[in-house]
Amino acid sequence: MGAGHAHRLYRAGDSPVHALPPHTKLAAVFCFVIVVVSTPREAMWAFALYAVLLGAVAYAARVPAGYLLKRLLIEIPFVAFAVLMPFVAEGERVQVLGLSLSESGLWGAWNVLAKGTLGVAASVLLASTTELRALLLGLQRLKLPPLLVQIASFMIRYGDVITDEMRRMRIARESRGFEASGVRHWGVLAKSAGALFIRSYERGERVHLAMVSRGYAGTMPVIDDVAASRAQWSSALALPVAALVVCLLGWTL
Repeated sequence: MGAGHAHRLYRAGDSPVHALPPHTKLAAVFCFVIVVVSTPREAMWAFALYAVLLGAVAYAARVPAGYLLKRLLIEIPFVAFAVLMPFVAEGERVQVLGLSLSESGLWGAWNVLAKGTLGVAASVLLASTTELRALLLGLQRLKLPPLLVQIASFMIRYGDVITDEMRRMRIARESRGFEASGVRHWGVLAKSAGALFIRSYERGERVHLAMVSRGYAGTMPVIDDVAASRAQWSSALALPVAALVVCLLGWTL
């Protein structure tokens, strides 16, 4: 349980962004997302400035644009939802390239795309510059309920274990000549899913008993609890503060 758990989004580096304490980056991203969501959708120029701010952070963190754009593909379901909005929303209709689209639906689609993309980009930058273990320590430092932090910790630690168990079960099926090729094989896959659930549940019970036998009483010890200096807080909060200025201008102009 004490082994490190790197994730695919993390990009090792020694940039100033990597060096910031995790709780300062968590607070900065949270505040930035709140400011972006609070921006009026009509202020299109404001969202362009937000993108420039994130680009500056990515440059400081030495995260390539291609690396960031590739990981933005996770928002494709939201893009599909946004594309449908102008067609299904009610209200006044406008003609765009020969298509009758809802004006309110167009604004709604823009709102989802702009704010969703910026939020995902900020989250990807956070994950690219912060290890998972550091994120958990940052959540503890920010006084998130300990139970939620523990649940997240166990999910991260045993996600790879469950994935490896699935891989072994797949290899066992294939070694016996099984290959899922249609609906008639769904029963086998369902039984495999049930067996995986039982194995995971039993493994969780064994882990819990092992922890209790070693003195676990509902809380985990905090290791490497590093405080942030005023300069580090200032560096981390520069992003949301600049975004707040843009947001206020968006409401007043």
